[in-house]
Amino acid sequence: MTAVLADPMAARDHARAMAGTVVEAMPIVPPVANDLAAVVSADDLLWEEKIAAGGYASRRLARGSRLRLIDVQGDACASILIYNAEMPSERLNVADTVKIQWNAYLGTGKLLLSDMGRVLMSILEDGAGTHDAFCGASNAATNHAKYGEGRNSGAFPNARDRLLLGSAKHGLQRRDVHPCVNLFKGARIEADGTITPLIGPYEAGRTMILRAEMDVIVVIANCPHVLDPRDEWTVTPLRASAWRGAITPSDDPIRAATPEGLRAFLNVEDYFRR
Repeated sequence: MTAVLADPMAARDHARAMAGTVVEAMPIVPPVANDLAAVVSADDLLWEEKIAAGGYASRRLARGSRLRLIDVQGDACASILIYNAEMPSERLNVADTVKIQWNAYLGTGKLLLSDMGRVLMSILEDGAGTHDAFCGASNAATNHAKYGEGRNSGAFPNARDRLLLGSAKHGLQRRDVHPCVNLFKGARIEADGTITPLIGPYEAGRTMILRAEMDVIVVIANCPHVLDPRDEWTVTPLRASAWRGAITPSDDPIRAATPEGLRAFLNVEDYFRR
C-alpha cells in the first residue's frame, strides 16, 4: 500500500477501484430501504445509514419528515441533539422536555422540546421503552477514567466529541453542543434519588420513529452510555432511515394530548406564520 500511495497515479487508480465498495456502516447514496411501509415512496426517502459502534451521523430534516432509528443488535446507544435548522441557537432543552410534560421518561407520544417552548420532534412509535433524559453524554474524561482512553481519535471514542463532529458539519461549535437525550439506553430514578442505568443488552431490532415538527438538524452519536457498568467499551451499530412526511394536522392525537403539548405545537405554528 505504501508503494501505491507513493505514486500519485497509482493512488488515484486505487481510489477509483474502491468505487462501489459497501461496508457495514456507511450512508447509502442515493438512499435505499426495502423494509419501509408500502405508503412510503422510494422518492420520499431522504436518509439511509448504518452508524457504526463509536460512530456519529447528522442530517438536516424538513418539517414533517419521519426519522426511524433501529437498535440493530440490541446494544446501541443513540445520544441525540436537535437544532432548529433555520436558527440553530434554538435547540433541544432536556430540562424543559421533562418539566413541561410532567414526565421524565420518554416514549410514544412524548415531545422533544426546544428552549423556546416549541416542539422540535415528537415520538410517534417507541418499541424500546428504555431512554434517558438525565445523564447526558460521555466525554473524554469519563471515558479515560473508565477505559483508560477517551480521545476522539482513540480506541474508545466518547459521545460528546462525536456530537461535536456531527454538529461541526453544520457550522456549529463546541459551545453549541448542548445536553442530549440518550435513546435505547435508559436511566431510572429510585425513591432515594439514586440513578439506576438500564443498559441491557436488549432484544435486537428495537425500533422507534420520530416526526420532525420543525426544520431540524439531528446529530446522533453511537457510543456507550456514560453509566454503562460494563468494564469493556461496548456498543453495537445503529440504523437511521428518514423520509418525507406530512406536517402534523390540527387533529393529531399527539398534538392535542395535553394542554402543555398543545401550547408547544401552537408556538410552532405561530413560528411558521412569520
